[in-house]
Amino acid sequence: MGEYLEESIEHRSDELLKHLLRSPGGEVWVERNGVETLIDAAEVQVGDSVIAATGTVIPVDGTVLGGEALVNEATMTGESVPVVRRRGDRVLSATLIEEGRLCIYAERVGRQAAAARIADFVEQSLSVKSETQLEAARQADRLVPMVLGLAGLTWLLSSDGQRVAAVLQADYSCALKLATPVAFKAAMYRAGQSAILIKSAKALEHLARADTFVFDKTGTLTTGVLQVTDSIAFGAAYSAEDVTNLAASVEEHYFHPVAEAVVAASQRLDHPHHFAHQAVQFVVAHGVASVIDGKRIVVGSRHFVEDDEGISVAAHAEVIERLRGEGKTLLYIGFGGELIGVLGLTEQVRDNAAQTVARLRELGARRILMLTGDQPERARALAEELGLDEFRAGLLPEQKAEVLQQLAAEGARIAFVGDGVNDAPALSGALVGIAMHHGADIARLAADITLLEDDFSRVADALALALATRRLIDGNFKLTAGLNTSILGAAAFGLLTPVAASMLHNGSTLAILLRALAGAGLPRENGGRAKRRAARPAPSPRATD
Repeated sequence: MGEYLEESIEHRSDELLKHLLRSPGGEVWVERNGVETLIDAAEVQVGDSVIAATGTVIPVDGTVLGGEALVNEATMTGESVPVVRRRGDRVLSATLIEEGRLCIYAERVGRQAAAARIADFVEQSLSVKSETQLEAARQADRLVPMVLGLAGLTWLLSSDGQRVAAVLQADYSCALKLATPVAFKAAMYRAGQSAILIKSAKALEHLARADTFVFDKTGTLTTGVLQVTDSIAFGAAYSAEDVTNLAASVEEHYFHPVAEAVVAASQRLDHPHHFAHQAVQFVVAHGVASVIDGKRIVVGSRHFVEDDEGISVAAHAEVIERLRGEGKTLLYIGFGGELIGVLGLTEQVRDNAAQTVARLRELGARRILMLTGDQPERARALAEELGLDEFRAGLLPEQKAEVLQQLAAEGARIAFVGDGVNDAPALSGALVGIAMHHGADIARLAADITLLEDDFSRVADALALALATRRLIDGNFKLTAGLNTSILGAAAFGLLTPVAASMLHNGSTLAILLRALAGAGLPRENGGRAKRRAARPAPSPRATD
């Protein structure tokens, strides 16, 4: 019954995932013969000029023919900072236009678009993974003819029906079949109490075998929220606090991750100050501008400040390149025609990320990597901070899955941890996939294990639980085999009556089942966890192709 329920739950999860991945349909604006027309999404053809504006999801893969926009590509690349897309740039389906308007030449539509190919990849992975069976059931099935053979041999040697009956009473194939699923269910219940949803016994089994942990970056190792880490003033006229306060004064009217980070940085200062200014001008995909004390202030990208406003940044190239090399997102502040400073922003790293990585190594992880669609500089800085073995940056969703295939071909047993739509192929294609609490619905459904609270340390807890469960099952198997083999031997030599053999066999089986149910040896939340050894220093991370 338990096996039927488990298969039923997995089947329903798979069907829900496939339903969620179906094309949402809807209507799309296209330009044909110079006229913009609203058509059904299914009617879009390769070569159409698709129009996408603020607040809409790009429906095709293609190249920008005209316009300019700020595009949030987090669903496909994992990069937390929206990027500027203009004529000649490539765009992907399922990405969101936060500001602006684009005319896109449709190159891949329908089932050929990137989002649809992700859906196909996930479905294929699901069908492959559903074929495994527990080894305990096979071992139990092999035991039955052995017991029957022993009973027959006992009859031939002794012609004693009592001995034969005692041998048959000590058959322990059922004990082997019962103890393993009970241990798995007990572990899954314990995981649920610790805010870890484990969808199947095989997920625990696979996690215990994993020796390579691969992490997504944004929303997994980081919170996905930007924060200002550097405020640098150029010249003596303004302090670092002035630079932050000036930028925040005009950014506070702008609802954008970068703007919100700047305003928050100003509020944390010892002396936050608001500068009175005229109406704020929003320049799509560039930044903001206003006037303070009769002087024009511009806050935004380097292209905006240098090319559009004519403010030179050459005198501060060394500082700028240093910040870029550290993987920072830079915000340039021009005031009165001069560059008065820059702000460096980065994503907030999870407080317990480094500690969790170290604990995974203690638990036996031999290789820890990061895959991300973000820029190499940012990826390198984070990998060095957390002590990862290596990283790969600038990846699209399909490329993440390809990396996992390459690692698997090299013999790696992979646990992948991610949170976004772009992680779904990797989550479903890895030996075991773990989804973060605030991950996309698709990611949480594609994963074998889902964290039920936003605590990154639960990844290591899940591994500890899987390893403890494997030890428990191995111990139960040895106890079951050892005790019942002794009972079988005693019965065959006439040392036990059928009633005594039955009582000993059933008593030992019940004891082992209670041990499995109690989860002896499983990690406890308070005080039951073994002291952690100091983590070995990790090698410097390296970028690989």
